[in-house]
Amino acid sequence: MAEKELINSIKEIISIESVESSPKENMPFGLGVYNALNYFLNLAKSFGFKTNNYDNYIGEVIYGQGEEIAILCHLDTVPAGKGWTYPPFTATESNGKIYGRGAMDDKSAAIICLYALKKLKAEKFMPNKCVKLIVGCDEESGWKCIEHYKKVAQMPETGFSPDADFPVIYAEKGIIHLDMYFDFDKSKVKYLIGGDAPNMVCDYAEAIFEIDDNKIKELCLKNENGKIISEGKSSHGSTPQLGKNALLPIVKYLTDSSFIDKSAYNILFFDNFELKQLNDETGYLTLSPNVVKIEGDKIKFTIDIRYPATKKLKEITDILDKTGKTYKILTHQPPLLNDKESPLIKTLLKVYNEVLGVDEKPIAIGGGTYARALKHGVAFGPEFTNEVSTVHQKDEFIKIDKIDLLFDIYFKAIKELIK
Repeated sequence: MAEKELINSIKEIISIESVESSPKENMPFGLGVYNALNYFLNLAKSFGFKTNNYDNYIGEVIYGQGEEIAILCHLDTVPAGKGWTYPPFTATESNGKIYGRGAMDDKSAAIICLYALKKLKAEKFMPNKCVKLIVGCDEESGWKCIEHYKKVAQMPETGFSPDADFPVIYAEKGIIHLDMYFDFDKSKVKYLIGGDAPNMVCDYAEAIFEIDDNKIKELCLKNENGKIISEGKSSHGSTPQLGKNALLPIVKYLTDSSFIDKSAYNILFFDNFELKQLNDETGYLTLSPNVVKIEGDKIKFTIDIRYPATKKLKEITDILDKTGKTYKILTHQPPLLNDKESPLIKTLLKVYNEVLGVDEKPIAIGGGTYARALKHGVAFGPEFTNEVSTVHQKDEFIKIDKIDLLFDIYFKAIKELIK
């Protein structure tokens, strides 16, 4: 059973609503994110660690001296979304789980790594390297925190981010967030809005347009006083197949009825330009339209694309250009691709396999982590491949009995890297 102090710290930081909001003075990402960063750094100070706060963009905890190893976590979260059983920012403990937004992405892992350093320090372990436990505040929205860190501090070349899956991630797909615009009939579509964030599969959309009752039932929509409601299931933008996109039935009906440009459904869901056929050993390209709203005389969809790690951005844009639609790239993160036989990967994999008594191999993912901020970085946990993920979904949780196992893995991994 995880020690009470560690569990309490996890609950306390989950209870801080650290969703990016409007900037305030000395709070570039809003009050909630500011509070989470200061909570974490003050906790580290109470353990006797040196800390640095870089203008409330990002912070770090320092342990040891010499060659630097980074552990990169983030304290911001995606919005809560709808349909929670428990309030998303109260860290409710129930049935052996702690529920709350950020429980797995990425607050628990950040706290567990801090407590691993605390134990190393208490044991008077003398590291031969310097650990920088770096906690960012804008991972979910644009990485301005990492940009700021690289301007004002020195980023280590090597390290890991506990913000994905085990056993160890050797490759991450490229990530594109873009806006794409479609014509529509203003006389038919009065209102349309849906989605919470580009990297969350849209689980709720509402609109006002002409539709008969039979079609509402056929498409599993609802009519609430003239407002058409579509409900889906959220999932991480990198795994849209695990969710149910609430925009699909609406877009299908609007295109079938010629209320919106007929290419919309084919581009966004049917893939008639075969973008989703691009693939390599890191998997197939995924495309998910996750946010929609009317903007002027166009309907704007914000789309999440994850493309195979050996492909180039131009290969994607060449296909997007063939659609003939106006689009604007909002953010782009190039892929991450490491040598599976590198010392960092072999060390982390060895620890993981020894702790669990398994013989796993490195894997690739569609998600994007701070590992990309390093010259040689990988993602390492905290999710296990055999468990159902609740990241970016309602009722996100961490199992309490899992905290012990994670602590054991991260404690031994950090110790092995800096001995």
